[in-house]
Amino acid sequence: MFIVAEFIVLLSTNLILMQALGTSTLFVAAGNRKNLLWTAITISVFTTAGSGAAYIVNKLLPSGAADLTPLLYTLIIGALYILILAGLYFAGGDLFDTAKKYIHLSAFNCAVMGTLFTVTERAGIYTSLDSFFGFILAGAEAGTGFILASFILTAAYARLNSSKVPAAFRGGPAMLIYLGLISMAVYAFR
Repeated sequence: MFIVAEFIVLLSTNLILMQALGTSTLFVAAGNRKNLLWTAITISVFTTAGSGAAYIVNKLLPSGAADLTPLLYTLIIGALYILILAGLYFAGGDLFDTAKKYIHLSAFNCAVMGTLFTVTERAGIYTSLDSFFGFILAGAEAGTGFILASFILTAAYARLNSSKVPAAFRGGPAMLIYLGLISMAVYAFR
């Protein structure tokens, strides 16, 4: 039951846009199922690998240097960004050309950085999560929450961009209102 509750909380966090204002990436992903798949995969890779690296940084960082955490988390994401791009480039093939735009979109998405802070905060509250595996699992849950949020947005994308929606609300404003309403509904489960 704990995993289900945490999963719902992570999903609602992504939907509410509290810490993970990744709406522009969601909008790009929602427009095309291929974009959705690639964006979801890359966000999940960054949240999972970044959370593991955040655990290591948290353990190595002296307690008096907590102010360096945002800088170090940014460096983690930057290093992952370079490593993943370099790995795909040297692996060759069409994978690099296909995946690079999604990596650019996903790496510095606020959902990734928000996940690192959220996972660290949760580990401080629940000591059972304060392990390398706990951080990896929480990062994977956050990536899955982002995937579900993307699917929820994709389901409504066509209707929110239709001519039936007033021009002033069509597109981004309608999507933000939709996400807010869905977020409140999901957040009620917490």
